Amino acid sequence: MPDFLGIDTSNYTTSAAIYVSEEKRVYQAKKLLPVKEGELGLRQSDAVFHHTKQLPDMIEELFSDCNAFPAAVSASVRPRNISGSYMPCFLCGEGFARSYSAISGIPMYSTSHQVGHILAALYSARKLELRKERFIAFHVSGGTTDCLLCEPDNENIINISEIGTSLDLKAGQAVDRVGLMLGLKFPCGAELEKLAHNAAKHYKVKPVIKDGNCCLSGIENKCRSMLDSGLSKEDIAAFCLDYITDSLIKMTEAALEKHGDLPLVFAGGVMSDKIIRDKITSIWNDASFAEPQFSCDNAAGVAIYGCLKATGEV
Repeated sequence: MPDFLGIDTSNYTTSAAIYVSEEKRVYQAKKLLPVKEGELGLRQSDAVFHHTKQLPDMIEELFSDCNAFPAAVSASVRPRNISGSYMPCFLCGEGFARSYSAISGIPMYSTSHQVGHILAALYSARKLELRKERFIAFHVSGGTTDCLLCEPDNENIINISEIGTSLDLKAGQAVDRVGLMLGLKFPCGAELEKLAHNAAKHYKVKPVIKDGNCCLSGIENKCRSMLDSGLSKEDIAAFCLDYITDSLIKMTEAALEKHGDLPLVFAGGVMSDKIIRDKITSIWNDASFAEPQFSCDNAAGVAIYGCLKATGEV
């Protein structure tokens, strides 16, 4: 049975993965891009430089751990499968994949970063068969807070229609801005969650929801006010995560009311937070979540996409 190589060069992580179809198993190597202390992310020119430097290391690491002979290579070449979706950092993975394809004489398949996230979540949750059905997926990260209607699609494997989003700040941006405010290191998600676990209280908030979309820009200002008032860092972290969680819950309720009782899938780095996950699953206990290594940026779903394009099955 063949192997499939996937490459993802997002704004924060250099990722490479092999999907070994005989084992139905993913091997992956990934590394965060370096961000200077106190800064919120990277300029695209810096991201491209670091991907160019790190991608060969990831490929060497991956193939040293997995004796693979790829039958196809795939890459995420854009953030989302919509017109105008573009970020220069994805050129790094696309360029490598095209070159590898030409040298090896194997097919090269292109997809989006978002499709990769959703397929990685389905794989991690052992729900890849859901791709043949309609379902609702959330992609929640530093660049997106999207509620998506997903449907089977012969060309793109999954056809995605946005049915809700954040109208201002994205959830991952809120987490990192509040985290830096509290003296944490970027990316701040894991450390913010640790603080919140030690909070003296949690908060019941009233999210701002407009036609199934959320507004998250108020989180930063409220957390700044809480800090100035002398509240503990732990309680501030808890408020930030509770606000995001309750916003996602309201978005989910709106999506289900409009589109029916469809399966729920949650992907993206923010969804690796156990506090958020536990509160959502207390309401929808059959919701599917990616495990943390498949929640944060990764190339697993991109490799699986290549297998699906080449063979139709995984």
